[in-house]
Amino acid sequence: MRRHSVVAIWFLAPSALGFLVFYLIPFAMGLWYSFLDRPNDGSFVGLANYKELLNSDSFRKAAQNTFLFTSVSVPITIALSLLLALLLNQSIYLRNWLRTAYVLPLVVPVASVVLIWQVLFDWNGTVNSWLYGFGLSRIDWMKSEWARGVLSVVYAWKNIGYNIILFLAGLQNIPKDYYETADLEGAGTFHKLARITLVYLTPTLFFVVLMGLISSFRIFRETYLIASDYPHDSIYMLQHYMNNMFLSLDMQKLTSAAVVMVVCLLLLVSGMFALERRFTKDLD
Repeated sequence: MRRHSVVAIWFLAPSALGFLVFYLIPFAMGLWYSFLDRPNDGSFVGLANYKELLNSDSFRKAAQNTFLFTSVSVPITIALSLLLALLLNQSIYLRNWLRTAYVLPLVVPVASVVLIWQVLFDWNGTVNSWLYGFGLSRIDWMKSEWARGVLSVVYAWKNIGYNIILFLAGLQNIPKDYYETADLEGAGTFHKLARITLVYLTPTLFFVVLMGLISSFRIFRETYLIASDYPHDSIYMLQHYMNNMFLSLDMQKLTSAAVVMVVCLLLLVSGMFALERRFTKDLD
């Protein structure tokens, strides 16, 4: 038993070393820099950088937009993913074609696909051409409040396939005997969905929500490719703020913002794990 443990440690050592060198140590250095007045030969200033950060209008705008985007886009994407997974779990027409369609966003490079979204929502793009054809006014999608909606659609399109795969795996692990027993007892569709499907999908649902929260904080890549580094105020995210602080070499605000974002993510993840343990215990 001890020999197997030693072998396992040796196999895990490269990954652990890489995580230590490229993630943990840089984050610890950034945490230390956030308490200094400057990176080189700086003096300890305590929470002064964090106070200045919280008083920054641009940081508050970025945090507000990120929270709003996460609280709206993640639930909608998860609900659509669950609905499509329930449909694809049945014997419906064109099921194989639909399964191929939702996998495509996972394998196509984001940079190349974003060009398609730019063509769609450009001032002279496809969507505005359709609107003009129906006698409606053109919309400057990425320079108005509509930008948040466009970004939500891109986020859902990119992540919905991965969620469907996870939900389908969870649905196929639910014993068919439960549904057969429910049918014999005269249970309706809604009753089976609420009392069997959603109950036994709880672990999968928590994992999907967790991954959705994490991916919503990584929407900067798509936003940057669509709307560049200074997008409309409605889609100015925390990653935009940190990227701009990096370009201006304001390391104090950059490291402080990074620490605040990591702390928020840790709180969200810890809360999700606590809820999962509670629901899993009740399920057992």
